Amino acid sequence: MKVTGKGQVTIPVKVREQMGIYPGSKLNFVIKGDALLIERVAIKAATSLSQIMRGKGSVKMSTDEILALTRMV
Repeated sequence: MKVTGKGQVTIPVKVREQMGIYPGSKLNFVIKGDALLIERVAIKAATSLSQIMRGKGSVKMSTDEILALTRMV
């Protein structure tokens, strides 16, 4: 893995998925001897879910239209 001139690295997709790292996730960097550890900062579950789901919807309906569907039962 290379570090860019701006100090950036790309975390492989499989690692991000396994560790639950999504856009907006916060990470801590910890130095232990010669090792650099990267830790995901835990956030509230509701916040995490909302971050994961943000922008994923594909339904072009208003909130009122969706609510009307739930009331048809």
